[in-house]
Amino acid sequence: MESGEYMAGAASLTKVSVPKASAICRDIQLDQQAVAGLVADPAPIDFLNTLLEQKLYPDAVRFLARALPKREATWWACLSARSVVSPQTAPEVVKALDAAELWVFKPTEPNRRAANAAAHSASFENPAAWAAMAAFWSDGSMAPEDAPSVPPADNLTAKAVAGAVMLAAVLTQPEKAYEKYQFFIEQAIDIANGGNGRIWQAA
Repeated sequence: MESGEYMAGAASLTKVSVPKASAICRDIQLDQQAVAGLVADPAPIDFLNTLLEQKLYPDAVRFLARALPKREATWWACLSARSVVSPQTAPEVVKALDAAELWVFKPTEPNRRAANAAAHSASFENPAAWAAMAAFWSDGSMAPEDAPSVPPADNLTAKAVAGAVMLAAVLTQPEKAYEKYQFFIEQAIDIANGGNGRIWQAA
């Protein structure tokens, strides 16, 4: 896809159960141009297509990260993070991504806490660490296991997912960020309609 082209709109978002985009956007940050698209109180699919038509891709990423169920959103973060893994990627970064993926495949409490530990070992300058934090913030407590429960805010997973996807878009070949945003959003739309997000990226 050439940089001057518009990305095709989405036809549906079957896994998004919230009926109004405004409810999804209540606790995420959007640019003013994106906020203007909420005035007509659109359904999520209509709001997303407005963002795509206006090429507001970072806002579309933030919106989809919040609209998707947490497990599906975390899987999206994993896909974007996996796209920038190379033979030169530090082992602790790969371990963070593996931990995030393991939680997606088996969302147990031990796997959730393991994702947190792996994320901190990887630091937070890579999308893999944020994918792992998305898993950790999905449920349960942020406090140590032997401490009183401190539930994560409901929007923390979405923030981590958006961070992972946006970082993956610029971490390598930042001059191609525009095209990568489009591809990642297509993955999210596939996931939102029951797919696994493993779609082919055009050369």
